[in-house]
Amino acid sequence: MSQFDLLIVGAGPVGLAAGIAAKREGLKAVILDKGIIVNSIYNFPINMTFFTTANLLEIGGHPFPSTARKPTREMALDYYRLVADREDLDVRIFHEVTSVDGEEGDYTVRGVQTFPSGRDDKPFEFRTKYVLIATGYYDNPNKLDVPGIDLPHVYTYFKEPHPFFKQKVVVIGAGNSGAEASLDLYRFGADVTLVHIGISPKATVKYWIATDLRNRLRAGEIRPVMPAIVQEITREHVIVDFKGERINIPADAVFVFTGFTPDVRFFSNIGLQPDKDLKIKITKYFETERNGLFIIGSAAFGRYTNAVFIENGREHAVDAVGEIGRRIKSPDYEPDRSPSSVTIQPKNT
Repeated sequence: MSQFDLLIVGAGPVGLAAGIAAKREGLKAVILDKGIIVNSIYNFPINMTFFTTANLLEIGGHPFPSTARKPTREMALDYYRLVADREDLDVRIFHEVTSVDGEEGDYTVRGVQTFPSGRDDKPFEFRTKYVLIATGYYDNPNKLDVPGIDLPHVYTYFKEPHPFFKQKVVVIGAGNSGAEASLDLYRFGADVTLVHIGISPKATVKYWIATDLRNRLRAGEIRPVMPAIVQEITREHVIVDFKGERINIPADAVFVFTGFTPDVRFFSNIGLQPDKDLKIKITKYFETERNGLFIIGSAAFGRYTNAVFIENGREHAVDAVGEIGRRIKSPDYEPDRSPSSVTIQPKNT
């Protein structure tokens, strides 16, 4: 059985930052992910451009050599892959954690290694002194609770618009994801209808996207159905309540963008209980109520997915791993378990 000082769950930018910090602390660490390295970024739209600048996405002091002021998804994939390789991080992909048993200084982490090739899953078990969760939320989209949501032409991620040329496409949700997907689909020849529960797109849509979208809606190039409540998805239609009237919107494909939240079921499996807003109680150094089990990045902040990004999540990694290093190196060290001072702002609705 493998023995580590620190086991990190999640190989996104924040998890990788924690792995680098652990290496700098001289700790033996392993990083597990149920998907691939920076799996969330891989699932972003192919032509996506980050809202932030390259320097704010850097981890471990490695410069991000972007050729544009705001880097693309492809640049980010290259950057994080090369950093993980340069730092020689022990990253194990397709390792899904299912349980964390034990206590501070002696945890047993179990799970299943999956194989995309179709081979049988293989159980794994690691021993570790400390556990750090950096799972984010992008792998757990909010599921619209309506009949037909699991039909094969219904998608929760948008990769590229090309396959939907000349198709009737319904986009549900008018936040950033819905707005950008609607515009891309329209420009690649799709017949787009945008359905949203509010009377207009969300106020949080990036300003340059919002202006473009308003112009397309005003011109009738993208059809708005707002405010509307989705009632059912069939193989040929999206059925909505539009201002008290039941209408059928033809749909060859449906994209559902209703936001993301951390995986509450996973938290329950590892002994953490989120509050009513799905937040996890944490200390100054991001330790949970289970001593020795830490959680960093956006995973701890529940429905407030606009509170933590790569830019500040990477700082969580340094702080949490620094605290773990102090405990391992100094047996007489008194842990600081004072409450977290991280504040969050209510989400715009």
